[in-house]
Amino acid sequence: MKLVLSRAGSTFLTSRALRNTRRAVHAARRRLKGGTPTVHYFHQADDPYSHVAAQALGSIAERYKIAVVPWIVSPPEDSAAPERERLRVYALRDAVRLAAEYGFDFPAGATMPDAGTVAFCNGLLLASKVQGNFDIVAPLAGSALFSGDAAALRVLAAKYGTAKPETVARALAEGDAMRKRLGHYLGAMFYFEGEWYWGIDRLNHLEERLAGLRLDRLKGRPMIAPWRDVKLGPYKKGGPRPVIDYWFSFRSPYSWISFPRMRKLARHYDAELRLRFILPMVMRGLPVPRVKRFYIMLDTKREAERAGIAFGTVVDPVGAGAARALAVLHHAVKLGRGEDFAELGLRAAFADGIELASDAGLGDVARRAGLDDATVKTALADESWRPVAEENREALFAAGLWGAPTFRVDGLPAHWGQDRFWALEQDILRVIEGRNS
Repeated sequence: MKLVLSRAGSTFLTSRALRNTRRAVHAARRRLKGGTPTVHYFHQADDPYSHVAAQALGSIAERYKIAVVPWIVSPPEDSAAPERERLRVYALRDAVRLAAEYGFDFPAGATMPDAGTVAFCNGLLLASKVQGNFDIVAPLAGSALFSGDAAALRVLAAKYGTAKPETVARALAEGDAMRKRLGHYLGAMFYFEGEWYWGIDRLNHLEERLAGLRLDRLKGRPMIAPWRDVKLGPYKKGGPRPVIDYWFSFRSPYSWISFPRMRKLARHYDAELRLRFILPMVMRGLPVPRVKRFYIMLDTKREAERAGIAFGTVVDPVGAGAARALAVLHHAVKLGRGEDFAELGLRAAFADGIELASDAGLGDVARRAGLDDATVKTALADESWRPVAEENREALFAAGLWGAPTFRVDGLPAHWGQDRFWALEQDILRVIEGRNS
C-alpha cells in the first residue's frame, strides 16, 4: 500500500494537470482582486547567481506587463546548502561561464566579499528598493562587490543612498520570512503565482508562462534567457577519444533526466563515458530538507518536459534500493552493461515507479539491461562496490564538487547540474579541436 501511495502521490504532485490547476487558481484570485501580475525576486548580495540574475531585472520589467518586487535575503541555512565552502568556490567559477553564455557579466577572478562589505552593499540595495531603482543599482553594486571595489560601492552609496544597519536587518528578516512563507530557501529566485524559478537557468520557464498569459509586449521575439541544450553539430573526427567523467546517484532525479542525454552526447562525439557512481547525499550524511526535495521534484518535472524525458512516477530508492542498484551496477560495468543498467535503474525509480529495493523490481531492471539472475545474486553478495563509490566520492570532492550529476571532460574543470550540458559540449569541442590542430 505504501508503494502504491508513493507512486500515486508523486504522479499527482508532478502532473501537468495539477500545475495547470494551481496556475489557474492563482490567476483567478488575481483577477478577482484586480491585482497586477507580480514577480517576486529574492536577491542575496553575496550570491554569484543573484548577481547574474539581477542583470535581467530591467529587461524583464520592460518586456512583460508585470510588476517586479525585489527582496533582499540572507544565505540559506546549512541544511539547505551543504558543503557551503565548495559551493562558494564553484559558484564564482560557474557564474563567469553562465554570465558569458547568456550575455551578462561576472568579474573573472572574483572572490567572496567579507561580511562588512556585504552588509554595506545590502544597505545600498535596500535604499534602491525603496527608491524604485533596484534593477539599475543591483547589477552595479554586484559588479563592485565581486570585483572587490569598495570605492565603487561608496560612490554608488553617495549617488543612490544607503539604509541604516538596523533597517537593513529588519528588511533581511522580512525577505527571509517572505521567502520561507512562499516555500523556498535560496537566493536568485523568482516567484510568480505559486511557482519558483531559479536564476537565469530557469528564467525560460517563467518567460514562457508570462507569454502564455499574454503579458509579453514583444511576442515572437527571442526570450531574454532561452533554454540552452546541446547542439550535436558536426566536428572534425580523428585523434584520441575524449573521456567524460560522469558522477551520478540513483537517488538524484536530476541524474535521471541527465543520463539519456549524457549517453547521446558521448555517442555523438565518440567519447568514452566513465560512470562514477556515488551514494546519495543523505546516505553520505548530507541533509536534504523537505522543502528542498519538494522544489527539486517540481523543477525536475519542468526540465524533464523541456528535454522530452518521462518523469514523475517515483519510488524513492534511498537506502536499500540505492545500495542494491549500486552493487549490481558495479558488476554490470565489468560486463559492459553498465550504461544500460544505470539508465534503466534511474528510469525505474523516477519514471516507472519500480522499487529497486525489491527482488522483483531490481531483477526486472537487470534483465532488461541484459543481466541474468545469477549475476544479480552474485552482485548483491559482493560489497566491493562500496570502496569504488568512496573513491568516486573522493574524486568528486577533489574536483571541487559534491553532488550529482557532475561531469567533466579530460580533466577540465567540472560542471554541476543537468543544465550545464551546453558547457560540457563546448569543452568537448575544444578538446577535439585541440587534438586535431
